[in-house]
Amino acid sequence: MNIALNLIAMRTIVRKEVVRVLRIWVQTIVPPAITMTLYFIIFGRLIGSRIGSMDGFDYMQYIAPGLIMMAVITNSYGNVVSSFFAAKFGRHIEEMLVSPMANASIVIGHVAGGVLRGILVGALVTMIALFFTDLSLRHPLITISIVLLSSTVFSLAGFINAVFARKFDDISIIPTFVLTPLTYLGGVFYSISLLPDFWQKVSLANPILYMVNAFRYGILGVADISIAVAYGILIGFITVLFIVCLALMRRGVGIRE
Repeated sequence: MNIALNLIAMRTIVRKEVVRVLRIWVQTIVPPAITMTLYFIIFGRLIGSRIGSMDGFDYMQYIAPGLIMMAVITNSYGNVVSSFFAAKFGRHIEEMLVSPMANASIVIGHVAGGVLRGILVGALVTMIALFFTDLSLRHPLITISIVLLSSTVFSLAGFINAVFARKFDDISIIPTFVLTPLTYLGGVFYSISLLPDFWQKVSLANPILYMVNAFRYGILGVADISIAVAYGILIGFITVLFIVCLALMRRGVGIRE
């Protein structure tokens, strides 16, 4: 299958994913916005007023970038894992596999849908955040690039989860027992400078810490980590996860079994 036809196939998958996200917007866009609003009210208004400032910003300002990134991460992951598993469950993934479509087109098409949902939810949560606090965009290019890279990482991770999932319960195991704890411990609600030295070093092993802090740096101009290291980790994860996705598709793991 030549490049032109592969591009057509990939655009078709992307269009399907976009239509899916927008058609069921009540399920894909609205719930995360409501959840994040509750976070702003509870952690920002009620608890934040008692905490005071952090790194020179009031607590609401400080946690806003983290909450936005948390919404981007969870929704990018959730969109791909549910969409691709639904394709497996409905058996229409087999139509893609028997076609001359390249595996890369299948992966990129589904990942693009996850990135789109992550960006849409992130934009909505940002607008909600502006009702509670003032946010300035100190470094626009860093902010935008970190969102795109982070949503790509977790879209690829969601794809891998969907490949191995055998039942609907399997698509919630990783988000519940891995993704959620890493997100809450990734500096969304606090600066790791508040932790003892040992736990600061432990926190540096959490990749979400780099995503949250790099995004916070793009908006507020402060971070607990090196931005260059954050980019290196994100690009490294994307490269490795994309290779793994292609290898799983080529071997037919969880699909041809």
